[in-house]
Amino acid sequence: MIRSIKTSKSYNFFVWIYICLFFIFWTVPLVVISILAFNNADYIGFPFKGFTLDWFLGNGQRIGVFHNQDLLHALFVSLKTAFIVSLISLIIALAASLYFEKSKSKAKNILYYFSISPLIIPGVILGIAILTFATTILYFLEDHTSINLEDYLSPGFWLVVIGQISFVTSYSMLIIQAQMKKFDKTFEEAALSLKASRFDVLRYIIIPFLRPSLIKAFLAGFLISFSNFNTTVFLVGSDPTLPIYLYSQVKYNLTPIVNAVSFLIIITITVLSLINLGFRRK
Repeated sequence: MIRSIKTSKSYNFFVWIYICLFFIFWTVPLVVISILAFNNADYIGFPFKGFTLDWFLGNGQRIGVFHNQDLLHALFVSLKTAFIVSLISLIIALAASLYFEKSKSKAKNILYYFSISPLIIPGVILGIAILTFATTILYFLEDHTSINLEDYLSPGFWLVVIGQISFVTSYSMLIIQAQMKKFDKTFEEAALSLKASRFDVLRYIIIPFLRPSLIKAFLAGFLISFSNFNTTVFLVGSDPTLPIYLYSQVKYNLTPIVNAVSFLIIITITVLSLINLGFRRK
């Protein structure tokens, strides 16, 4: 960790062995899934029976990824959920970051710990808690008022959105706060001394400065929402997200189409990671 400390050759040797084993353990399953996505067989594992694109395009007897309507619908639900969740989480995270950076309230430390608490709560517990809380509110409103929030508080699309926002916002806030620590407050003070309004400072100084972190927070929130399973599985209704759909396929109807979908997800995440790397270098 500290480069000035001398290390022995044996220490360096075992460090490199550890690094190599780590990356092998991390990449081999991805390589295997990518290969099996093109396997001309009706099972998901080896042996490899030859190259085919049937699990992507279909051939009449086999239904490919691009012709599986249930899978495409689950993909659309995941994309729509991830976009809404990442966008709303970004707005809330930006407001929270500005508050924690500028507020002098004594309560902000307690509020900060509450805001990052979803990161240390297991997803299963968080999903059960959100479902129980939402159901309790829904039953209370039905028994004592005429307000009908069944579309939002019963298991379904909007409850998934609400549940995912609760923890995606924490990730987005930490990313924005890391950038906020580098902000030079003299720019803000100079703008205010020139009679700029608080909104002008936010629009012309703070937002442009935070633009790289805002983009990274949005992409990170999108990927976290898109791939979430532990919390979503307790909140989903009749329209499953892609991870829930893949889980049902693996559990009840195991076909190589799962490998094909996994391959496409790997390619997509790789492309998004390269885009994020490009923004970081810029």
